[in-house]
Amino acid sequence: MSRLFGTDGVRGQANAEPMTAQTALKVALAAGGAFWHEERRSTVVIAKDTRLSGYMIEPALTAGFVSMGMDVVLVGPMPTPALAMLTRSLRADMGVMITASHNPYQDNGIKLFGADGKKISDDMQTRIERIVLGEEPFLPLAAPAKLGKARRLDDAHGRYIEFVKSTFPRDLRLDGLKVVIDCAHGAAYKIAPRVLWELGAEVVAIGVDPSGTNINQDCGATAPEAMRQRVLSEGASLGIALDGDADRLVMVDEKGQILDGDQILALIATSWQAEGRIVGGGVVATVMSNLGLERYLGKLGLSLVRTPVGDRHVASGMASGGFNVGGEQSGHIILSDYATTGDGLLAALQVLAVVQKAQKPMSEIAAAYVPLPQVMGNVRYPSRLAPLEDSVVKETIRKVENRFLETGGRILVRKSGTEPLIRVMAEGDDAHAVRIAVDEICAAIAACVGDGQ
Repeated sequence: MSRLFGTDGVRGQANAEPMTAQTALKVALAAGGAFWHEERRSTVVIAKDTRLSGYMIEPALTAGFVSMGMDVVLVGPMPTPALAMLTRSLRADMGVMITASHNPYQDNGIKLFGADGKKISDDMQTRIERIVLGEEPFLPLAAPAKLGKARRLDDAHGRYIEFVKSTFPRDLRLDGLKVVIDCAHGAAYKIAPRVLWELGAEVVAIGVDPSGTNINQDCGATAPEAMRQRVLSEGASLGIALDGDADRLVMVDEKGQILDGDQILALIATSWQAEGRIVGGGVVATVMSNLGLERYLGKLGLSLVRTPVGDRHVASGMASGGFNVGGEQSGHIILSDYATTGDGLLAALQVLAVVQKAQKPMSEIAAAYVPLPQVMGNVRYPSRLAPLEDSVVKETIRKVENRFLETGGRILVRKSGTEPLIRVMAEGDDAHAVRIAVDEICAAIAACVGDGQ
């Protein structure tokens, strides 16, 4: 094993390092030591999605925390944002989410949250990582009389359901809306349909039959076609697709047009700006968000503050700049008035509130913001190479960037944070020029990689 933490916690193929029971136990021992309090009994809340491997990781984590003298509260399959909320609500010292989010069932992961319901800091990750990797010693185990206890929280679902419903305007109902909800056979498979039904919607639920091996399989936020087709066949008002741990979403209007995270941000920002609810004078998004969103927000008198890719960076940017709306093009939407992390269901309810207030079709409301043509390309490279340091590649990027600056377009070239890929993105008013720009840069990188193999 090299380093333990990636861009969003620990992640890998189940039953292979680092996602083994042994390493999960070590993570709990290290984290338990970091969050343990001598003056009182410490508590950790553990949730998971519906992956088969959760049955392996959950008891390993539980054993580690109990060994360190921490009490464990088990809540079973719950969305990541629910875990963050429950950690705060129960005044726990930390929370742990067992999930690989939108990845296939073969993968799993561990996300760690502090008492404030926010993902732990880079410094804390480094501290835990160093202990797990043997670079620092583990703290002593608890004495026999000081071992922790584990219990299940029977009303966890009810607590989160009532919390999410409380974020919907009290003077509104979803009566008259027919909503398709795709839960990706994931953590929200019970909760999301129930919330929508209790608020008055006619609900068509798909992706609600988890087997342990079908999470995100041809469904959910990363594969919304099934949801889109169901919206059209049912004549529904709109559709919502969550991912496996329900911290992101995409939506579909009644015509079957897909709305990504940028479009959802635009809808919420427009509504909140009109109601005087926007804080910070703008919205926080990542470098991947569409240039069209930046232009659209500018017309509303709002700024777009960009961060590196990752909802952790968005949350940090929001906190440091005093913003209350932020998110990613991929569908992580953070509304800090209510939550500390991305919450797909909560964000969907804010969009539904806009629809009900306007009493207009979703397509008409969403038409106010039109994304600019955006093209992305990926080039895989051997990890021993550094293609972005190649002089020809650098010169090609410089020439294309200069060409786009003259037209107001944008070029972004970056290394992936999770795999050996160079990601190339271009956007602008001319779709043809955008495609040429991406092809030109990708070709230069591919030639460099080919020369170095």
